[in-house]
Amino acid sequence: MEAERLVAVIRRALAQSRDTPDIIAEAWQAQALAQAVGSRLAASGPKELRGEARALSEIGGRSSGALDHPAARAGVARAARLSEVADPREALTGLGALLGEVGIALVGVACETDEQSLYWQCMEAIDAADESTDRVRSMLRLLDERDRERQDRRDRGRERDGPHGVLHGPAGPAGPMGPAGPVTGIQ
Repeated sequence: MEAERLVAVIRRALAQSRDTPDIIAEAWQAQALAQAVGSRLAASGPKELRGEARALSEIGGRSSGALDHPAARAGVARAARLSEVADPREALTGLGALLGEVGIALVGVACETDEQSLYWQCMEAIDAADESTDRVRSMLRLLDERDRERQDRRDRGRERDGPHGVLHGPAGPAGPMGPAGPVTGIQ
């Protein structure tokens, strides 16, 4: 399944979760997806993202163990169905939103619980979601920088060609050469 669809599935499930175990399960699913997306981008994503993607994968791997949930113990993650990250920008944008929603949901669980162990699990998972979100934002910035650099190169290429297209002939000290000699602009 494509990354964007998995993000949407988990976001929908998180939004429908009312009980603590369900919220914990979806938080775990989100971190497992962050790990999978990070792994996929580290292996075959844009080269600019690979370092940050590895870090995202490591954070997702560490943090998914922070939440004690039967799905986590059984290793049943929706992220196992990840087949591709076709559009890294869209996938990362959705993943960032999902991780933010996970953090908010976990704050609610932590505030409502009287169990010390659950409270600290939530705190660790909130920290991991925040750290994952930071990596996602960093990757989105890297994509923006790459796109700006590409646009700058295209713009420089157009400037070199002149406002009316490609200049004919080589340019020298007297300026560009047209088919009948120097182009001076004087008629």
